[in-house]
Amino acid sequence: MDCPDACALEVVVQGGRVQKIKGGSDHPDTAGFICSKVAGFHRRLEHEDRVLQPMRRVGAKGEGGFEPITWAEAVAEITRRFADIRSEWGGEAIVPFHYGGSNGLLSDNLLDDLFFRRLGASRLEKTICAAPTTEVARGMYGKMPTVAFEDFPRARCIVIWGANPKTSNIHLVPYLREAKSRGTFIAVVDPRRNFSDAEVDLHLPVLPGTDLPVALAMIDHLVRTARLDETFIEHHVVELELLLEQAQNWSLERAAEVAGVPAQSIQQLAEIYADSEPALIRCGWGLERNRNGGQAVAAVLALPALLGKFGRRGGGYAMSNSGAYSFDRQQLLGEMEDETRSLNMTQLGRWLNDRLEPPVKALFVYNANPVATVPDQNAVLRGLSRSDLFTVVFEQVLTDTAAFADLLLPAVTFLEGNDLLGGYGSYAFGGIQPVIPAYGEARSNAVVFAELGRSMGWDDPPFHWSEEELIARAVDAMELAGRRPGMAELAEGRTIPVQFERGTPVQYATVFPRTHDGKVHLAPEVLGKTPFRFLKNPMSDFPLALITPASSRRTNSTFGELETGRVRAKLHPDDAERRDIEPGDRVRVHNDLGELVCLAEVGSAVRPGVVVIPKGAWRKASFNGCTANALCPDHVNGVAGAACFNDARVEVEKA
Repeated sequence: MDCPDACALEVVVQGGRVQKIKGGSDHPDTAGFICSKVAGFHRRLEHEDRVLQPMRRVGAKGEGGFEPITWAEAVAEITRRFADIRSEWGGEAIVPFHYGGSNGLLSDNLLDDLFFRRLGASRLEKTICAAPTTEVARGMYGKMPTVAFEDFPRARCIVIWGANPKTSNIHLVPYLREAKSRGTFIAVVDPRRNFSDAEVDLHLPVLPGTDLPVALAMIDHLVRTARLDETFIEHHVVELELLLEQAQNWSLERAAEVAGVPAQSIQQLAEIYADSEPALIRCGWGLERNRNGGQAVAAVLALPALLGKFGRRGGGYAMSNSGAYSFDRQQLLGEMEDETRSLNMTQLGRWLNDRLEPPVKALFVYNANPVATVPDQNAVLRGLSRSDLFTVVFEQVLTDTAAFADLLLPAVTFLEGNDLLGGYGSYAFGGIQPVIPAYGEARSNAVVFAELGRSMGWDDPPFHWSEEELIARAVDAMELAGRRPGMAELAEGRTIPVQFERGTPVQYATVFPRTHDGKVHLAPEVLGKTPFRFLKNPMSDFPLALITPASSRRTNSTFGELETGRVRAKLHPDDAERRDIEPGDRVRVHNDLGELVCLAEVGSAVRPGVVVIPKGAWRKASFNGCTANALCPDHVNGVAGAACFNDARVEVEKA
């Protein structure tokens, strides 16, 4: 699943049916336990909404009415329609819409990419999540491998900034508890209180979108109190002046006023982090989800470089560890030019409805559920309802997006197919093996896109490989920390720990920046001409900030079919009292983009001025068929064109 942990699983099968899913023992972090989401994954296999055969739409788009057809008929219709569209409008009128799915290397950006490149289709900019953090980390450190989970207890100070491991990274939690038992100072920067006072020493509940001024104020304070590591900076850091010049604009008091937190708390965080050795920042993906998100990530990741917090186990920063392994797709697919236009997935509703040249005439959706995940939901629904849009959805269950399909294709789950998967938190890589035959006529991505390529009449060798040959060639194109994985281990579904020189990676001891000059670039080119400039929120006319964090029940929108309850909007007691709202009231959350009618929840875990509605809910979970992303704008961050969900501002009232 889309989770940093990339757990190893042991699956109990009886009579051809999955009876139980539990954590595997051959994984450095899984340690025999898994989250309740994946533990109940087998409920999806036999759910009434499982897609079991290819189907063609019957009735209006969005109603979810379908009639069965054969795979041969489905492939023939896709081939014919795509050929006709390409002939009349050009290949760019066809757009693939996809994201991570189960994050396997064989199921995304492989044969599917080859297929759409050969079509000459528009390319998709994958910006919903992690685009700014990825580009900033690449520009600053070259995606240097980061601190391993097991080294967290060695830190004397841990700052968790914009992440909630209890919901989306649970195998980090035991290491945090061990660190706390050793006396480690733990601080959390997050608008919500996700940890108890016994679990953390400082909670900084910043207003959404204000991480940048807080980080800059910390930097300015560290400069003024002469805490920078001048020696480390001299030898390893460039572009210092650009950062410090902007930091001078943010005193502790000014940042505190903007962020809605005490100035002394920002000062305390800066000083304890600076004075602790080793010290560690766990940078999450929450702080990137606004107009200033990319710049905020850069300012936060600058802190360990400014203070020289490297060279020891438990020191430095932790974020994505996907840079620990490499996969040479070109070795499999050959060189492919980026010659067609690219469209930003965050603005799906915009480009489905705007008069582009050429217009979007076909959409192929896989590994994604955009109705439940893309900003400006009402615009997305209008676009998907177009009668002239040919939409193919390749999916496991009948999602909100699948209801708008002209053709609906059945996809396997990870329990039914082969794949290769590397963690982006845990340093582990695994071969995924099917534990049961595919339900109904479900097929894997690799099999389907190979068949579509052959149906188009293309002779590219990858379209003609067997799945076994594809896996073997993919393994041969892999490197794990510079080493080749063993095919036998992956074929058996084993976990392979990613092994570095002398144990876990230690930044500036066993692993180093992968930038072109080996230096830390504090103001990389991706930040643009005005790095670290703080931009005003364009939706500030509404009084409450809406954040849409991960849910404890869903992985993004996955598992929405299993939910029967109503989505809830959580407010601070002060905000609820001001609006005469009681727990359980039916409320209307609204702004200029739309409205969501749901139930109210009241609690002090959310700070005043903020409303929390978990992301990924399905339309059936509300009273009016809309979800939180109906309230989120589709404007983008200047860094990597990323989604700005947390720029949403709303009002809440009794419905």
